[in-house]
Amino acid sequence: MFETVDVGILSIIPPIIAIVLALITKEVISALLIGILSGTLIYVVSSGGGGLVEMGTVAFGLIAETVGEPGKFNIILFLGLLGALVYVVTIAGGSRAYGNWAATKLKSRRSAQLATSVLGVIIFVDDYFNCLTVGTVMKPVTDKYQISRAKLAYIIDSTAAPVCIIAPISSWAAAVGSTLYETGAFQNELSAFIATIPYNLYALLSILMVIILSVTNLDFGPMARVEKKAIETGELGALDTELEEKILMDGKGTIWDLIIPISSLIAFSILSMLQNGGYWSGEGLSLSEAFGNCDASAALVMGAFWALLVTFLLFVPRKLIDFKTFMGGIGEGIKTMVPAYIILTLAWTIGALCQDLLGTGLFIGELVKTSSIPVGLIPAMIFLVSALLSFSIGTAWGTFGIFIPIVVMISQFTAPELMVVTLSATLAGSVFGDHCSPISDTTILSSTGAGCDHIQHVSTQMLYAVLVATCSFIGYLVAGLSYGNLLLTWVTSVTLLIVSLVVFHRISKAKLDQLNFSN
Repeated sequence: MFETVDVGILSIIPPIIAIVLALITKEVISALLIGILSGTLIYVVSSGGGGLVEMGTVAFGLIAETVGEPGKFNIILFLGLLGALVYVVTIAGGSRAYGNWAATKLKSRRSAQLATSVLGVIIFVDDYFNCLTVGTVMKPVTDKYQISRAKLAYIIDSTAAPVCIIAPISSWAAAVGSTLYETGAFQNELSAFIATIPYNLYALLSILMVIILSVTNLDFGPMARVEKKAIETGELGALDTELEEKILMDGKGTIWDLIIPISSLIAFSILSMLQNGGYWSGEGLSLSEAFGNCDASAALVMGAFWALLVTFLLFVPRKLIDFKTFMGGIGEGIKTMVPAYIILTLAWTIGALCQDLLGTGLFIGELVKTSSIPVGLIPAMIFLVSALLSFSIGTAWGTFGIFIPIVVMISQFTAPELMVVTLSATLAGSVFGDHCSPISDTTILSSTGAGCDHIQHVSTQMLYAVLVATCSFIGYLVAGLSYGNLLLTWVTSVTLLIVSLVVFHRISKAKLDQLNFSN
C-alpha cells in the first residue's frame, strides 16, 4: 500500500520525538501517536501527497495495516487469551495459593529474586511468552518480600530477549539463523546462530548482571530508590490493586490450580510450535529444524486456547468457580490487556513507519557502509549503530534483519576474520534496543506482566541497560583490536561490569541513606 521514500536524516525524527516525549511526559501513548503523526507528515510532504488530512489518512491506514498482519494479530489474540487465563486463575485463588506456598520455600528477597531469574531463563522459547508468564507466576512471591514491581519488570525484561537471543531452540533462533544463513556465509541456520553466542556480550552480560543483583542487591540509581521505598513503606508500585483486592476476598484454589494451567500453557505452546513447524509432517525434520520453521505467534495462540480449556475443565466441574464467573472472567481478563494492546499497536506502527516508509534502517546502514572505520573498531561501531537503531525503532528483529546483510558485506571486504564477532555485535546491539527502548514490545510486555507502570519500568532499568551496553561496547573494542580473543574480551567486560556495579552502588547508597520513606 505504501512505498518507501528517501528522506535522509529526517527518517530518525519520529522515533526521537516519541522517545523524548515519553521520557519527558511519562505518558507513552500520546508520545507514540505524536511520533507516528510527525513521521507520516514527513512522508506525505516528501512524496508530494498532501498535508494534514493526508497525514491522518496515512497514519491510521498504517495502523490498520500493521495490526492486520497475521503475526501481530496473533500476538493480540495471545495477549487476550493469556489475560483471560491469568484472571480466572487469580480469582479462583491459584495465584494466592502459589504465593503462600512459595513463601514457605523461598525465605528471603534474595531467593525470590533468584527464583524469578531462573524461571525467566528456563522459559526461553519465546520472549512474549516469557514476559507474561514469569510475571504471572512470580508476582505473589515478589510481593511477599516487598520487591518492587519495577525490579520484577527489570528481571523479566532481562531474561526475555537476552535469553531468547542465545537459546538455540527459540523463535529468535529461527529468525536470526535464517537471516544469517541467507547471507551465504554459513553452512546452515543452526550453526550460524550458535557461532554468534559466545560473542553476544550484551545478552550474556545482562543475564549475569541480573544474577549478581539478585544475590548481592547492589542496586543503584532510580531502581535503588524504588527498592528502598518498597522495603520501608510496602509501596511496590503495583497497578493491579483492584484485582489483588478481589483475590483477598475470593478464591479457594490450591497451588495446583496455578501449576496445571501454566504447565498446560507451556506444554501446548511447545507442542503447537512443533506441530506447525512440521515435526510430525513425515518430512524427517529435527527438533531444532521444526522450531526453526514454526510460526511462534500462531502456536502461542493455540497454546493459550488449549490451556484455557484445561483450566475450564479443572475449575468448573469442581465448582471452584461457576460457569458464569469463569466466562465473565474471560472478558475481564481481556480488558486488563487493553493498555498493552494500544501501546503495542502504536509501537508496531512507528516501527513499520521507520522501516517501510521512511527507510530509517537503510539510511543508518548506508552511513556505516560508506564510513572509513579502522578494521579493529568495526565490531564496536556496529554494536553502537545497531543499538541506536534498535532503541529508536524498538525492534531487534527489524534491526538485525536490515543490518546483517550489510555487516556480512562489510566484513567480507574489510575484516573476514572478524565476521562472527561483528555479527554477534549486530545481534547484541539489536537486543539492547529491544531490551530497554520505551517503544519495544518486550519492554511493554515486561511492565504489563509485572503490573508495573511502563514509564517507571523504562526509567528504572535504563541505567542498568546502559551500563551493560557500555561494558559490551568496550568488550567489542577489545575483541576487534585483539582479532577475536574471547578470553581477553570476557575478562575485560566482566571485570568492568563488576567494578562498576560496586562503585555505582556505593555512590547511590550514600545518597539514599539520607532519605527516609517511612516517615
